[in-house]
This record gives sequence, C-alpha cells and structure tokens, in this order.
Amino acid sequence: MQGHAHVASVDYTALDDHALVALVRSGEREAFRHIMQRCNQRLFRVARAVIGEDSEAEDVLQESYMRAYDKLDSFRGDSTLSTWLTTIVLNEARGRLRKRHTMVGLEQVDAAPDDTHQIIRFPSAFGSEDPAASAARAQIRHLLEHAIDELPPAFRVVYMLREVEECSVEETASQLGIKPETVKTRLHRARRQLRAALHDKLATTVGEAFAFMGRRCARVTDAVMARLDAETGEA
Repeated sequence: MQGHAHVASVDYTALDDHALVALVRSGEREAFRHIMQRCNQRLFRVARAVIGEDSEAEDVLQESYMRAYDKLDSFRGDSTLSTWLTTIVLNEARGRLRKRHTMVGLEQVDAAPDDTHQIIRFPSAFGSEDPAASAARAQIRHLLEHAIDELPPAFRVVYMLREVEECSVEETASQLGIKPETVKTRLHRARRQLRAALHDKLATTVGEAFAFMGRRCARVTDAVMARLDAETGEA
C-alpha cells in the first residue's frame, strides 16, 4: 500500500474499524495510526501476558502492526479487527517464546494439581473516585500486575483476555486455539492463585492493569508510522 499526505478534514474517531481499514487500503496511512490507538490497550495486554515483560511486549506490538499493515488486504471482516490483530500479536509473541525455548508445556500446566483456596472473582469495572483514592489504587494495581506476572503463562493469557479485556469464553478459546472448557479451567485456577497472593481489596483494580495509554501508546504508534514512512521513502 502506498501512502500519501492525510486529509486534514477526516474525523477518524467517528469512523468504525471497517471504514478505517478502507482508508488505509486506499493509501490513507494516517488512518492506520488511529487503528493502532484504538487497539493498543488490548493488544499490549495480550502481548504482555504471553511475553511477561514490558519492553519486549512493545516490540511484539511494533512487529505485529508492521505485519498487519502489510497483510491488511487479507482482512475480510469475518471477525472484528481487534480479533484479527490479536491473532497476529499472539503468533508474534509465541514465535519469540519458541525462539527463546521458554515455552511452558500447556499439557503440563493443565495437569498441575489444583488447590483448595477460595475463589474470588475480580470485577473489571469500578466507579469514579477522587485523586487521592486514584493514587492509592495505582500502588495496589502495581501489586496486582506483579501477581498476574507470577501466574503460569497459559493461565496468564487466559486471565488477561477473560478478566481484564472481558472477552467471552468462546472468543478466548478461539483466539488461543483451545477448548472452552480449558478456558474455564485455566481461569478458575488463575483466580485461585491470585486469591492466594492478594488481599480482597485488589479486586477492583483489574480494569486498570497494564495500561497502555499516553506516552506508551504514542511511542509505539509513532515508531510504526516512522517505519512505514521509511519503507516508502517518505520523510
């Protein structure tokens, strides 16, 4: 796809995903920036869940976006754009794990003995609060993110999709290529492990975990746009 100067009058935020894709296909590269900004939060969380580390998760996002841009013509709209991009991110992240030879055997993880801790459900939505409470929550959120990092990778990615991103059992199973019952089992065990490590008051912080707004979002989107410009010889 060849890019050209974007049309200043376009209100990208008012367009749906299919309209943005159509613009990118027609050469409106700036529309791709808005696709990234729209999907960054979920895709970073997925990459982070698989990789377990911030900077490499950002690298995974960059490479995934480059791949997605090159193959955007193959997006037919059979699934949502977010689902399509998530598949690309999962493939890129898993490929890196295979290269590092650190993949945990999923069968071994699923066969791990269960425990007897009480299950607690972590809601992902919460009400508004004052700045002081928000500051306190930021510290609690850090503890939660650390606890999620400690989950086995197979549990972590299921937890991230189901609880943090609120994907359905069916969508999570489809994305990960596993059975719905396996999704339920892994989520069940992930909750138990988190319950063993955290106080109940952490339940209200899940929706803020692994935020990818602000400078993080700008860093990845700007880097991808610069790479796309370099590939076509534009300034």
